[in-house]
Amino acid sequence: MTEPIEKNNNFFLIAGPCVVEGEEITLRIAREIKEICGELNIPFYFKASYRKANRSSLKSFTGIGDKEALAVLQKVKDELDFPVVTDIHSDEEAAWAAQTADVLQIPAFLCRQTSLLVAAAKTGKTVNIKKGQFMSPEAMGNAVEKVREAGNPHVMLTERGTTFGYQDLVVDFRGVKAMQAFGCPVVLDCTHSLQQPNQPSGVTGGRPDLIETIARAGVATGFDGLFMETHPDPSKALSDGANMLPLNQLRPLLTTLIRIRKAILDL
Repeated sequence: MTEPIEKNNNFFLIAGPCVVEGEEITLRIAREIKEICGELNIPFYFKASYRKANRSSLKSFTGIGDKEALAVLQKVKDELDFPVVTDIHSDEEAAWAAQTADVLQIPAFLCRQTSLLVAAAKTGKTVNIKKGQFMSPEAMGNAVEKVREAGNPHVMLTERGTTFGYQDLVVDFRGVKAMQAFGCPVVLDCTHSLQQPNQPSGVTGGRPDLIETIARAGVATGFDGLFMETHPDPSKALSDGANMLPLNQLRPLLTTLIRIRKAILDL
């Protein structure tokens, strides 16, 4: 089975572009994040979806092709030697994606899909379940148990905000304690939590100006890990650019967050 990477006193980080846009840019982002996390001693998973199945519009970018994208993720692993996270959307994808990915991520809208959770669990890879925008933290215990009862103890939960009205999300920071009670690492998605979905234009909006605020609160309240999508130029990102962190802001943000974590541990 694939063990989650070993944590130190720092939070761990899941970061990368929303989707594999091509080999060159994916490797560029991965190399820079690896350099930053190495300098700051932050355990790191590289995240990029090989395909985006949940899009607001039929015209939205979904990927460069499944085989091509997974080949890029394999190259990231081979060249840079760190674990890779990618989404799966159907039972059939689990075993296939698991040939490359170290962590199979269950999208928030699919967190109740029993057969998908079981299929992911049976690969033996770590399963990261994103909390549905419609789910309470307490209710996510059922999703965790589905993975464990399928024979896989390696499971994480990710908070990504709760629906607030029709076009906004909020983070209830009380949820970290409720989900940690299930005995698994809990991650805060600092970028998707700031989405503004269901826009009439068919393109999801966001509040990237609040990423640092959300991240600071997450570190202070005790999340085990942070999730951030990042891109050299979010305005040109092919997916979810409206709520991504510019890559040149990652180092200073993580430096600040480490100082907060240290202050909390020293209390």
